[in-house]
Amino acid sequence: MKIYHQLSEFHPPRYAVVTSGTFDGVHLGHQKILRRLKELALREGGETVLLTYWPHPRLILQPEDHSLRLLTTLPEKVKLLEEMGVDHLIILPFTKELSQMSSEEFIRKLVVDKIQTKILVIGYDHKFGKNREGSFEYLQSHSHLFGFAIEEISRQDVDDLAVSSTKIRKALALGDSSTASRYLGRSYFLSGQVVKGQQIGRSLGFPTANIQIADHSKLLPRDGVYAVRAEVNSIQYKAILNIGNRPTVEGEKKTIEAHLIDFEGDLYGKELHIYFQEFLREEKKFESLQALKNQLVIDRERAIFIL
Repeated sequence: MKIYHQLSEFHPPRYAVVTSGTFDGVHLGHQKILRRLKELALREGGETVLLTYWPHPRLILQPEDHSLRLLTTLPEKVKLLEEMGVDHLIILPFTKELSQMSSEEFIRKLVVDKIQTKILVIGYDHKFGKNREGSFEYLQSHSHLFGFAIEEISRQDVDDLAVSSTKIRKALALGDSSTASRYLGRSYFLSGQVVKGQQIGRSLGFPTANIQIADHSKLLPRDGVYAVRAEVNSIQYKAILNIGNRPTVEGEKKTIEAHLIDFEGDLYGKELHIYFQEFLREEKKFESLQALKNQLVIDRERAIFIL
């Protein structure tokens, strides 16, 4: 997959089959669009082009709203799109100036002139241009002006999957990683660098990797303990993960800590990928460190059984 951070870097293929959108999560609905994109490109001897935006438009248009949490960071989204077989990924810097482009200007300048689109595929609810005024109906009625074919993934096609980014976020807010994974077509995951912590887990016989996530807009599932798979150096290990403030040891801030079962070695500075499998229990304050250790033994055995 070729990646472009400016449209000026992009050289249009002979036959460009294009879609656009934020594609946060790259969930089953998005995957349906991407599979259709590949089908059309194969049929026409063309190449697939995905136009996406970074930062997320809401972060630019509503900077005072800090509630937005993303299912995928930019590197995670790039990785997933590459796995889906996208040929060209254009990551367009989203600015206020871009948001003020009319739908006609957006289509003419970007989709027609710069990308030289032959077929445009969009989801049924996709909007573009200033105030999201552009729609499938607009494109259909003006297709003779733009010179490309337009195809919509229908509401029925997407509704049959019963999936949306909102549903995934709600499931994760409840700790329901199983439902989120079903909508995503894969395990929900997060990635981060292992940094030094207080090493309390090590003193209990449960050494943990303290994971630091660079992008604070990444959505974290509900606080609690999870059975997860942890990947380091392309090798996966069974693990238990705690998200929360560690009330038993009077933690002052939220941390993400993973105990990798059957792992030996130094993880500091390494990139760790966490794949959520099942919620085990809520985080709670134990009466002593020994009581916490006893519970961790139970958590580990449950995780081994689940995984």
